[in-house]
Amino acid sequence: MLKFLKSFAITALLASIFLTASIVKAADSKKPIVIPLHNWSSQVVMSYVIGGIFESMGNNVEYVSADSQAVYESIRQGDVTISHEVWQSAFGKSFDNARDAGGLLDWGDHEARTLEDMGYPNWVVEKGLCPGLPDWTALKNPDCAKNFVTPDSGGKGRMLEGPQSWHQDLIPQRIEALGLSDLWTVKFAGGADALWAELKAAKKEGRGTIIFNWTPNFTDGAGFTFIDFPPYTDGCRPVDGGDGKCGSPDGYLKKAVHEDFPKTHPKAAAMFKKLSFNASQIGAMAALVDEDGMTQQDAAKKWLADNEKVWKEFTHSH
Repeated sequence: MLKFLKSFAITALLASIFLTASIVKAADSKKPIVIPLHNWSSQVVMSYVIGGIFESMGNNVEYVSADSQAVYESIRQGDVTISHEVWQSAFGKSFDNARDAGGLLDWGDHEARTLEDMGYPNWVVEKGLCPGLPDWTALKNPDCAKNFVTPDSGGKGRMLEGPQSWHQDLIPQRIEALGLSDLWTVKFAGGADALWAELKAAKKEGRGTIIFNWTPNFTDGAGFTFIDFPPYTDGCRPVDGGDGKCGSPDGYLKKAVHEDFPKTHPKAAAMFKKLSFNASQIGAMAALVDEDGMTQQDAAKKWLADNEKVWKEFTHSH
């Protein structure tokens, strides 16, 4: 009997140790989840939204400013934990390179398709400033280009690209390849704010404007049209050996994580895997800043407060 009790006690002790170990394993690490901040509104607001959800689950969070191309290498190396807005057209190549090198995991897509390209506010066509748009061949007309001249454009029509770190020379190469460089020049904006400031300035001055934009964004409901360039095909860009005579793809909006994240923060990683925002939700996050003038942190707090049903669903383990 004594032998049986001893044996039972040892079995119970081992079971207890095993159970405790499994509970410890299931709990998320106290090590901070490092979330990157880039230079456009939806990404920054979503950083704070996701950070807020992690914190509601008991996780520690740290935010770092990060280059939007180099961040995937930072995730691969373990310096940054996640990325939540991987736009295919701009960052797909950097994402693929980091994933293929090992250390970064594809963590699924948002419920949104993306387009990142040059376009114009609808009043450009309404005012007759470039007949034939959105077909790109309308840009071949000198009578169109002259309506887009600015003091810094050397007598050519100006297109305002995003920061050069987003796409390098993709748009200037396209303009050259399509035979438009005699009539048009491409300038780079310092940040997303400069693009929205240009929309306001052009409207006030009554001149045409073509800017880089993307969807989902706050401009989705504000009367903005993307130019129809020749369709994108795999390998059409100069960086992939193509001639550059193509527009941007209808693309994904992905999430990425460092390979250790599911091990160190299993609950947070499971939530982030489930997390998926649609186009209108992403546009609404940007609008709180770019239309309503809120700070990015306040916009995130408001979005979390107004959409508790949406994000709480991501935290459920079923």
